[in-house]
Amino acid sequence: MPMDVILVVWFCVCTARTVLGSGMDPDLQMDIITELDLVNTTLGVTQVSGLHNASKAFLFRDTEREIHAAPHVSEKLIQLFRNKSEFTFLATVQQKPSTSGVILSIRELEHSYFELESSGLRDEIRYHYIHNGKPRTEALPYRMADGQWHKVALSVSASHLLLHVDCNRIYERVIDPPETNLPPGSNLWLGQRNQKHGLFKGIIQDGKIIFMPNGYITQCPNLNRTCPTCSDFLSLVQGIMDLQELLAKMTAKLNYAETRLSQLENCHCEKTCQVSGLLYRDQDSWVDGDHCRNCTCKSGAVECQRMSCPPLNCSPDSLPVHIAGQCCKVCRPKCIYGGKVLAEGQRILTKSCRECRGGVLVKITEACPTLNCSEKDHILPENQCCRVCRGHNFCAEGPKCGENSECKNWNTKATCECKNGYISVQGDSAYCEDIDECAAKMHYCHANTVCVNLPGLYRCDCVPGYIRVDDFSCTEHDECGNGQHNCDKNAICTNTVQGHSCTCKPGYVGNGTICKDIDECALRTHTCWNDSACINLAGGFDCLCPSGPSCSGDCPHEGGLKRNGQVWTLKEDRCSVCSCKDGKIFCRRTACDCQNPSVDLFCCPECDTRVTSQCLDQNGHKLYRSGDNWTHSCQQCRCLEGEVDCWPLSCPNLNCEYSAILEGECCPRCVSDPCLADNIAYDIRRTCLDSYGISRLSGSVWTMAGSPCTTCKCKNGSVCCSVDLECLHNN
Repeated sequence: MPMDVILVVWFCVCTARTVLGSGMDPDLQMDIITELDLVNTTLGVTQVSGLHNASKAFLFRDTEREIHAAPHVSEKLIQLFRNKSEFTFLATVQQKPSTSGVILSIRELEHSYFELESSGLRDEIRYHYIHNGKPRTEALPYRMADGQWHKVALSVSASHLLLHVDCNRIYERVIDPPETNLPPGSNLWLGQRNQKHGLFKGIIQDGKIIFMPNGYITQCPNLNRTCPTCSDFLSLVQGIMDLQELLAKMTAKLNYAETRLSQLENCHCEKTCQVSGLLYRDQDSWVDGDHCRNCTCKSGAVECQRMSCPPLNCSPDSLPVHIAGQCCKVCRPKCIYGGKVLAEGQRILTKSCRECRGGVLVKITEACPTLNCSEKDHILPENQCCRVCRGHNFCAEGPKCGENSECKNWNTKATCECKNGYISVQGDSAYCEDIDECAAKMHYCHANTVCVNLPGLYRCDCVPGYIRVDDFSCTEHDECGNGQHNCDKNAICTNTVQGHSCTCKPGYVGNGTICKDIDECALRTHTCWNDSACINLAGGFDCLCPSGPSCSGDCPHEGGLKRNGQVWTLKEDRCSVCSCKDGKIFCRRTACDCQNPSVDLFCCPECDTRVTSQCLDQNGHKLYRSGDNWTHSCQQCRCLEGEVDCWPLSCPNLNCEYSAILEGECCPRCVSDPCLADNIAYDIRRTCLDSYGISRLSGSVWTMAGSPCTTCKCKNGSVCCSVDLECLHNN
């Protein structure tokens, strides 16, 4: 479907649909305070006056407590979250200043599926969740631990995150879609993460979870919206993808019908098939005994498929064996002689030759042929009675190997082995099928190539605009690298599919082939202020301060002026001290003197030696002093006055389109192949062509034609396929 059609549908929905804040379906919400029956809870919570009198408010004291849901409430919550892509948690809170704590946590063991945390130590609100089995955290800088009342609403709509505080939209982000199918055993905690950690200190009122679009409207009715949510749009896109899937199937059927029609138009009589001197009519089927295949005559062409053998579950007293005239192995009784196990048809030489038949060793009286070699070259084949000469061709009389396997001679036997690029079927190397190295990621095709599967092997084709380096690598055409371009020396050369392009560097202007310096001083586009003089430089400018009051070394700060040499404490951070030095401001943490009895323990937690200020780690095994730091589950944690506060580890900003987090690591790395990326923003304008030639939107998933175990996904113009090995084994 063209993008302009999608946008038309989007705006039609946008203008036609609204959500009202009243008359909500009670089955689409959970009143947490009512469900937890806090009125009858006395340990750790006390009913107090709230922001308003329309509902009950509770003070969560700084003491050990366990405020969590009963099993039947947890089960109700699991059912409400199941397959939901839109929900909102809202509450009215008053948090003790400069404290940290969890307002709501829905977790199973150590996994937080939904957790809203307010940190007064770092002045941020954190949303913890799970995506594809991995923990994710969104840190939203905001000071909520200030002793004031706040209305907070966190809304999630598929990959869209929205935070309202006091009915103001504070943050709007695109995130990885959270996992909402909660596992059995999940539980809801209010005012804490678990029994020991994340204790919230303050008052909570109106705690609810709303399972509908824009649930924040129930808290702030004046914020009624007229546009659909991200989930609404994704549902629309999914509908378009379903139509594309139907179109692909209909196109395939139409192509098949046209092919059949063309065959009928060219046919003046019934087309037959002749195989091994036998004549088969159209649509006749038979078994190819040589290769154990089911064959059918279709319009004069023979189509064969290998017979599918069911898996054998032989009893302990039998073994799977091949029987003459049958393609699939069957279970037959085994024989045991002197601790050696023999299958049906195998022989053993004792005083006489005996063969295993029906679980019994039967004496064989056949005479052995005369050998044309010296006695020292006589060898006894495995499970046989007659000796042969060394170098005997066992394959000439040995196992029957299929068309994709080959017989290999050994010293005393012959075995079937799969040819290169093929894998055994159900563990039997006599019958082998092609390995799709491309789908199974068993290839060595590098970036800028496309893997193409072939019978028994694969090929790496260059994508358009690239040239081959070797069998596995391709590179861009070499115009920028080898100097075959006409870019100015102050321009940046970029290789393109058609050739190259030239762009002037920052500080220069022109068409790329000619770039001239921008005189910021003459154009007054510089940022020099007051008495400082602008000096133009190649590609930039500089500011010099020769004389005047503005060259006194004083520092502008928060709309005022700090004198040169002045020292002060920041208003928003009492633990930092700043100084003005020659026009520049330098800030540092306040030095801690633990010998000083009036030392500020908030700024110097390492000086706090009280037992009540110590913390247990998340596993409950290690004790930390106030001020100690440690890492846990890709988070930086700190103990402060008995409370544990954790935040995501700082990761470097990546300047790349695709990234992935490797196993055992916490920070993402850049990857060039979108198929390897686990964090990707889908652009539905970047489509893919499937094997039917149908255009697929980015993010859509489909099954590869002719390969039911291969699933493909469009990732911003790249087709990424994977094979379900369990499906492959069962089929």
